[in-house]
Amino acid sequence: MFLPQEVIRKKRDGLALSDADIQAFVQGITAGQVTDSQIAALAMAVFFNDMTVPERVALTRAMRDSGQVLEWRSLNLPGPVVDKHSTGGVGDLTSLLLGPMVAACGGFVPMISGRGLGHTGGTLDKLDAIPGYNTAPDTDTFRRLVKEIGCVIIGQTAQLAPADKRVYAVRDVTATVESVAMITASILSKKLSAGLDALVMDVKAGSGAFMPTFEKSVELAESIVNVGNGAGMKTAALLTDMNQSLAPCAGNAIEIRCTIDYLTGKHRPARLHEVTMALSAKMLVMTGLATDNVEAHAKLQQALDSGEAAERFARMVANLGGPSDLLEAPDRHLAQAAVTVPVKAPATGFIHRVNCRGLGLAVVGLGGGRHRAEDGIDYSVGLTDLAELGQAVEAGQTIALVHARDAQSAALAVDEVLAAYQVAETAPALPAPVYREIS
Repeated sequence: MFLPQEVIRKKRDGLALSDADIQAFVQGITAGQVTDSQIAALAMAVFFNDMTVPERVALTRAMRDSGQVLEWRSLNLPGPVVDKHSTGGVGDLTSLLLGPMVAACGGFVPMISGRGLGHTGGTLDKLDAIPGYNTAPDTDTFRRLVKEIGCVIIGQTAQLAPADKRVYAVRDVTATVESVAMITASILSKKLSAGLDALVMDVKAGSGAFMPTFEKSVELAESIVNVGNGAGMKTAALLTDMNQSLAPCAGNAIEIRCTIDYLTGKHRPARLHEVTMALSAKMLVMTGLATDNVEAHAKLQQALDSGEAAERFARMVANLGGPSDLLEAPDRHLAQAAVTVPVKAPATGFIHRVNCRGLGLAVVGLGGGRHRAEDGIDYSVGLTDLAELGQAVEAGQTIALVHARDAQSAALAVDEVLAAYQVAETAPALPAPVYREIS
């Protein structure tokens, strides 16, 4: 007989849970036999006593098996099924770029993305800035478009890893979100339910990262790689910098514009390009679509230069209900803010430090993110022309542009952006966009 309290007791006392313990508990969550208070008790016990890698693998698999698991074999796809996931950041639109790029190189990318969380932007919110784009097609449509186009970006359905949805809601209100074991299982259960052959994880480190320290970011990356591989999915991670906005902009419609400029070759910001290419190349090498990084980079650059990556993005948008001429006429479709105000450098010197989290919160304050899950979003607002770390500036020079719905919210955002920037007489040591690979 399954008693949830006995599983909780074992973990409370620091003992390892068996696969059977974990499976029974997760099945109880899905069936409604386990209460929210029991989920909270186990989450807190895990927070304090942690889980071994085998326990994490068992939890991940059990949450994957709590709902639908997509299968791709029956479609006879002529290439590997691969995805990338990020721990979230500011100005991080790599998902919108690398999906079409990898698809143009022969991969199939069924990307199931999320909405903004705290100060970080969500890929789905960015796509919602495109009029008509449907982030929740039925499963048959999703699978068909993945086969036809190579990449499709949608939101999590109720059928995928439903146990995780319930566990996450409890963790969110019980101060147990930061458990690396639980974060690992939450991320990977959803990715495993997507039926992937391989996953590349982008784990952020720095002032705008989800994890509080560099060491915690490394710990999470190592956990995801060990558990993903242990669960039978090829998994690797890149540790990337989030001490400043990845793109020189942040905001939903604004980042769609940046996506279009990047894919069409109008403008490819250097740090954004380096991180996107590194993640995409890893996806190609892991799945055998390229023999090494040199070949992978050449294939990806060709996908961009030939226009094929841009064409895949355009087809994805059009087939999911968005405008067919988005790339040719973005201003016709994307919202633009009523007010634009420059942020002026307070002194002459160098951009010495950026509180990246502060920039993200400024976008949220403008209405470009949520304070509560039910909040609406103003897709037009955000920041552009963000000055980069190490950049030389003169007093009074524009270091950012605030795009706002009105003068009052613009003024508040200007103050927040100013507070996020520190100007000093000396240039700082610049962090590498990609710190290291963990595999």
